[in-house]
Amino acid sequence: MSNTAATTGHPAVVGKLSTLDRYLAVWIGVAMVVGLLVGRWIPGVNTALDKVQIDGISLPIALGLLIMMYPVLAKVRYDRLDTVTGDKKLLAGSLFLNWVLGPALMFALAWLFLPDLPEYRTGLIIVGLARCIAMVIIWNDLACGDREAAAVLVAINSVFQVIMFAVLGWFYLSVLPGWLGLEQTTIDTSPWQIAKSVLIFLGIPLLAGFLSRFFGERAKGRDWYDNKFIPKISPWALYGLLFTIVVLFSMQGEQITSQPWDVVRIALPLLAYFALMWGGGYILGAAIGLGYERTTTLAFTAAGNNFELAIAVAIATYGATSGQALAGVVGPLIEVPVLVGLVYVSLALRKRFAVEEVSSSRESARS
Repeated sequence: MSNTAATTGHPAVVGKLSTLDRYLAVWIGVAMVVGLLVGRWIPGVNTALDKVQIDGISLPIALGLLIMMYPVLAKVRYDRLDTVTGDKKLLAGSLFLNWVLGPALMFALAWLFLPDLPEYRTGLIIVGLARCIAMVIIWNDLACGDREAAAVLVAINSVFQVIMFAVLGWFYLSVLPGWLGLEQTTIDTSPWQIAKSVLIFLGIPLLAGFLSRFFGERAKGRDWYDNKFIPKISPWALYGLLFTIVVLFSMQGEQITSQPWDVVRIALPLLAYFALMWGGGYILGAAIGLGYERTTTLAFTAAGNNFELAIAVAIATYGATSGQALAGVVGPLIEVPVLVGLVYVSLALRKRFAVEEVSSSRESARS
């Protein structure tokens, strides 16, 4: 869904959307079902896909994420990033939501919903610590958020992730439970493992997007780049998303479908988490006057999680068949459809923001 097309709900505009854009939620649902069925019905497909790795990272998933993120990052106006870095309210709000509220909320929900299931509980806490650096880019773009703000917030999350993930893991899994008289556990991960995830899933497409705009505009001008080149590559973001979903759920299909009740138990706190984080981001953004685009960006960067990192850490620490790994796998199973739904909620809220902005400008003119 392009930003231009999504700016209005007029039927004539909706009718001009491509079939892929118009039925996005349907295609994502189909991709999830196909992936689950492939993983369930084709013996060994998950093992085969997982064996194709580069330094421990699944190559098919990495490929899908890179294809998904490049077109969106190629759209970013890198000459406007200074307008984002100067927005102290946006940056402070994002840091609070991502690194204070998010991990604390997931810790509370994990203990509230799964007090008798320590493996799943630990897995969810790890998911809460892994702040989103990949798919949030596309959710933000689909909801017509601020691309430049998303690029900056994702970069900040990446730096904090390398520095703070292991520290917060130690605090929320060992120190805080000890203070509260709860069961303690441990986490074993290195800053390099986290930095590697950041460099691959964010660094490569970010560099490619920057170079595309830099050389494209120099060679043929900004008008050609924005109106000719970008429309040609834009659909690949959704192709990459659908491919990633099929591969991810193919790899974990048997594990998910063979334990349906466990999946339900894990899903409940995740649903609450995504709703509360997204809603909290919207309330905070509206309260501090960020406007629609940056409020949307704030909400989606707060609600999304880096499931690639969470799954990798859970498998490396507890094993591929562990409950912690299953909790990580269920993360995108819930996150993808929920955040797709929230894209449409965001677009519906856009009219209200527009009305409020018009009213505010009129009041300013009178005064």
